[in-house]
Amino acid sequence: MPEMRIISHTLRSHGVKVAKVHKYDWLILVLLAAVDLSLNFIEPFHRFVGEEMMTDLKYPFQKDTIPFWAVPIYAVLLPLSIFLVYYICRKDVYDLHHAILGLFYSVLITLVITDAIKDAVGRPRPNFFWRCFPNGIGVYDPNTNNAICTGEKMIIKEGHKSFPSGHTSGLGFLAWYLSGKIKVFDRRGHSAKLCIVFLPLLCAALVGISRVDDYWHHWQDVFAGGLIGIVIASICYLQSFPLPNQRDGWAPHAYFLMLDAERNVDESLSPATRVNSLRMRRTDIESPGSSP
Repeated sequence: MPEMRIISHTLRSHGVKVAKVHKYDWLILVLLAAVDLSLNFIEPFHRFVGEEMMTDLKYPFQKDTIPFWAVPIYAVLLPLSIFLVYYICRKDVYDLHHAILGLFYSVLITLVITDAIKDAVGRPRPNFFWRCFPNGIGVYDPNTNNAICTGEKMIIKEGHKSFPSGHTSGLGFLAWYLSGKIKVFDRRGHSAKLCIVFLPLLCAALVGISRVDDYWHHWQDVFAGGLIGIVIASICYLQSFPLPNQRDGWAPHAYFLMLDAERNVDESLSPATRVNSLRMRRTDIESPGSSP
């Protein structure tokens, strides 16, 4: 049976209605952003760093291969652009809304979790020595042998935020989204579809590897951060969308709830009114062309 899509549910016709239903979700999203912002003002835990420990923390302090300003581009703007392209083609505000909401929750929850853990753990970055002693001369407490940093305060503060890394949730959510839209698990064996799904995951992996190569993270930081990101992305996606291998895996749960509500309204109408309603709706329905 081909999947049917009502194309009249646009931002203009249903956008305000959908936003009102989820107004508290958006409010909590703003609060999450405020929480994450506040976490960046907290001084992380300064764990003991002795002179002998600096041997493993003396890697070069260099610029990122992928700069910080690029993170919102690949983690947020890239998925958003794909959501918008799908909306332009299919005019489904339910899909657009829940994709955007799920993406933002995925990114912000991951940020809050990783930033909170960073502040609590305070693991030094691999380049901590040069953050602590920019002139290359180590200064240590004569009693405890703990490092007495002489570098800039903000650079030292950032040097205590190695574990975990947090750059994968947006691309992880995008991989889930694409797998549902192209029906990668439709049991027809089109393995080429897997390449589309794996591409965001590959990009996320390469970003994580670049953080290790640039000596901003230990490999354990990236591994743990990737695990956190993919778990959060999966939960946030499945909160709004069915599993991609299900028959209805191409659209959000809210879309099918809307169809059920409209069907119940039709059943409550008189026969004559129901016929007119079906005639009007038939002009707004299209099939994407999937075969039975």
